[in-house]
Amino acid sequence: MLLEVKKLKTQFFSDKGVNTAVNGIDFHIEKGKTLCIVGESGSGKSMTSLSIMGLVEEPGRVTEGEIVFEGEDLLKLNESTMRNIRGKDIAMIFQEPMTSLNPSYTVGYQIDEVLRLHQKELNKTQRKQRVIELFEEVGIPLAADKYNEYPFKLSGGQRQRVMIAMAMACEPKLLIADEPTTALDVTIQAQVLELMNELKAKKGTSILFITHDLGVVAQMADEVVVMYKGNVVEQASVKELFDNPRHPYTKALLNSIPRPGKVKRKSRLDTVDENVNYLDFPKEIR
Repeated sequence: MLLEVKKLKTQFFSDKGVNTAVNGIDFHIEKGKTLCIVGESGSGKSMTSLSIMGLVEEPGRVTEGEIVFEGEDLLKLNESTMRNIRGKDIAMIFQEPMTSLNPSYTVGYQIDEVLRLHQKELNKTQRKQRVIELFEEVGIPLAADKYNEYPFKLSGGQRQRVMIAMAMACEPKLLIADEPTTALDVTIQAQVLELMNELKAKKGTSILFITHDLGVVAQMADEVVVMYKGNVVEQASVKELFDNPRHPYTKALLNSIPRPGKVKRKSRLDTVDENVNYLDFPKEIR
């Protein structure tokens, strides 16, 4: 088992009280597998990923649970040790590449920085060659020329590919992707998903994929965790989830997907009923 999350609770503290963003969730990821976390905005998906990475900022903090990576609880490590793991063994692709890349530095320099930190055996020439190889691997055209480009000169799809190249620079054992295709058009989205599946197949990397798009889940996942208001309400293999969803919230999510030919023209799509508290129903773990 590569990663085990046990009873994870992440809370935010203020003068007005305590807000629980992640409420005692459990899941695990096997080596070479993809786990998708799905749910509406605000369900706790991104906060789960930030908790794993050790990037929860004040006034928030992980208050309970364990995050066991290769047999070691990440919550018990000091910041220096965690920094060595972050980017090397566990890497993350953030949701919006334009805000994740530093506009003051070239994209080549920013990936070179990752290699300087985690692969100290490489000299400057070797690092540059490695960056260009990474650009080629993720399908960036004219890779050598792009090394000295600034982020604003690249298209949205190319910036996202740079983020994937940065995450894959040290060939991490676990890649966390937080809605990496949200800002992309459909064609580029398909290319990015195909690229991630190829990298997974070649490198054996495990993927924690966070999304609200069930179509992406069907394409990417081996296992699926459904989150609602910080809680896991259903967990199953991707085939079981789509063939036989059991929890009412999962059924509501699936029913909201438009289906060509099955919805009458001008009729309204089904939506998740905001008047129903889906936590009142029992969890479904399979």
